[in-house]
Amino acid sequence: MKFGFLHRLMTDLVAVLGLLALISTGELNHWMAVGVTVGAAAALALPPRWQERESIQRIGTYGPLLLLAMQFARWGLGEPILQLAIEFAAALQVVRLATRRGAAHDQQVLVLALLHLIAGTVLGSGLLYGFCFLGFLVVSPAALVLSHLRREVEGNYRQGARDRTGLPVDVPRILRSRRVVGHRFLLFTCSLSVPILAFTALLFILFPRVGLSLLLLNHARPDRMVGFSDRVHLGGVGRLRSDPTIALRVEYPQLPKNPPQRIALYLRGTAFDRYDGTTWSRTVSRRVPVELNGQTIPLNRYPDPARDRWMTIDLEPIDPTVLFIPRRAIALRVLPRGAALADSPPAVYAGPEGELKYVSLDDAGIRYRVYLGGTDQASEVPLSPSDRDRYLALPPNLTARTARLAQQWLADSADPMQLARNAERHLRTEFRYDVDSPSGAAPNPLDHFLFESRRGHCEFYSTAMAILLRVVGVPTRTVTGFYGGTYNRFGAYYAVRQGDAHSWIEVHIPDRGWVRFDPTPPTNAAPQTRVTGWLAFVRDVVEAMAQRYRRHVVSYDLHQQLHLLGTARRVYDLLPWRTSRSLASGWPRRVVLTLVGLALIGTGVWWLVRDKKGSRSGRRPKNESSHVTQREIVRLYGSVDAALRTCGIPRHPGTPPYAHAKGLADIGHPLGHEALRLTELYIEVRFGGRELSESLRREFARGVRALRQMPASRAKPRKLAA
Repeated sequence: MKFGFLHRLMTDLVAVLGLLALISTGELNHWMAVGVTVGAAAALALPPRWQERESIQRIGTYGPLLLLAMQFARWGLGEPILQLAIEFAAALQVVRLATRRGAAHDQQVLVLALLHLIAGTVLGSGLLYGFCFLGFLVVSPAALVLSHLRREVEGNYRQGARDRTGLPVDVPRILRSRRVVGHRFLLFTCSLSVPILAFTALLFILFPRVGLSLLLLNHARPDRMVGFSDRVHLGGVGRLRSDPTIALRVEYPQLPKNPPQRIALYLRGTAFDRYDGTTWSRTVSRRVPVELNGQTIPLNRYPDPARDRWMTIDLEPIDPTVLFIPRRAIALRVLPRGAALADSPPAVYAGPEGELKYVSLDDAGIRYRVYLGGTDQASEVPLSPSDRDRYLALPPNLTARTARLAQQWLADSADPMQLARNAERHLRTEFRYDVDSPSGAAPNPLDHFLFESRRGHCEFYSTAMAILLRVVGVPTRTVTGFYGGTYNRFGAYYAVRQGDAHSWIEVHIPDRGWVRFDPTPPTNAAPQTRVTGWLAFVRDVVEAMAQRYRRHVVSYDLHQQLHLLGTARRVYDLLPWRTSRSLASGWPRRVVLTLVGLALIGTGVWWLVRDKKGSRSGRRPKNESSHVTQREIVRLYGSVDAALRTCGIPRHPGTPPYAHAKGLADIGHPLGHEALRLTELYIEVRFGGRELSESLRREFARGVRALRQMPASRAKPRKLAA
């Protein structure tokens, strides 16, 4: 591979990795990230000859100044300085890639890429940054060495240096050469990252820590999880089923050999009791802190490890910070997740309608374990008259035909359970699911859904059932949460996405308490856009790797460190030579030492046999013949040097051979022509690859004798031609 092309390729790789590390921080908005990506691609594709143009060079001179002035102006308008600095750093790299000339500019590219990686280390923590860090560690040694070599070559050329033959250094020829850098050199320089990575990993594992979150400047996610605000506007949430972003991961300790690909979880987030005709909200908003007993929160009772099953939920940052609880939950335990301080777990608050929220020192989400009872844990909770009135309140814009429809569907029974089942059956069978329901824009969304469009998403179904049951005197409330999850075979967890957001209702049944009902057609509970085939395979691999990276690298804390050291100690204690019996006999150690000794002896014998076979076959080691030729031609030219010295015209040690002989020929010295001819033969053999044949040796010997037979003191110089 050509030296110049390889140097540019490695430099470009380092620059791209630095920009990706910067983009992975999330500090660049969507359009800025796209602009940086497109600009970097255009700069990398720009031919080197175009970079010599005056217009391009003006961009390199004035572009950074204009960018800096623009960022200062935006800062004065109130833009956050951190985001402005990140944008300026990314744009500066794009400008330098487009206007670089020579090794000096390439070194600036490498320095900017290193700064980008440092910024990604402080601001980012995702899987993309992890790949960028590893790639940077592998590629950067080779890029730095190649950049240094090119800088030396170009520096010598600018100083007018000459090579050993006396000719000027030809930099373009060196850059086009395929002999400067080989694959072994590239492999060796890239392998320098192995000991660096090993030392860094050892330091990362063993260095005492209280959590990496203390060093990370994570910021709250600007995107709201669909349906989890304190107020839910009917029809105002858009397409509920199109977002594949993972909201939480659910892990079960004991899964069957072939777990179901998808399960219904019904993870309850929050509930609403008041509907004003367009929006659901809560009448009561007071929240109280929950006392953590060893970080365990009893919902119905304390867990019994002998008979209660449990599941672990790894919740991503969400706004508002709601905890999602499945049915049959009896208790909850907050687990450590790389908190900034080991003794500062998230604070949990109990809100209205059975809602739980958390507050943490960082924005890394929360990890908690939910203990499950053997049966449905719904219990009788008598409603006070005021609470019953809240759950029976009707919207002011309730139409007469909606009330008549409730009487028509639910007039044949007085049992609240049967009434709820009837309403659920009608809605599931007589209406059509549609994420783009036109009813959301109507003045009365519920009435339009029931009688005009007869299609909508889950919030229309839950609202309709809740209001229809209230008309006939059954207390209800709507619930928002997540319906189900998709199994990830590589991470052994169920991934619950924002597209799994769902809404259902709870009906208060005498002697049973609040009971869940879901009027949405069951075939539409899953996300409407699902990845299948090999794309799903790739998605599961990437998501599982991201989870492992975040848990064991980003959230690596004192708890994991102590657990890892304890595991290593236990494994070491279980080794055979650590037991008393093994120490008495010593057989494992003797066996290991014997095997190592036999391996060393076998290697030595193989090397000796190979060397003897090579000497018997008359083979010379690789490149030995060329080394012999080089030594012989140097010896022959040494005889030319000795002859010229005898003739009184010695060559100065700092003068190249060709320059000395050419100078003698130019002034018309009688020995100049013969000295120049012999020097050219020497250059052709040593540097031009010409074979040193026997006839060439004899010719060299005759020339040396001719030089010795004509002393310079007896010869008269020729006159130079006019």
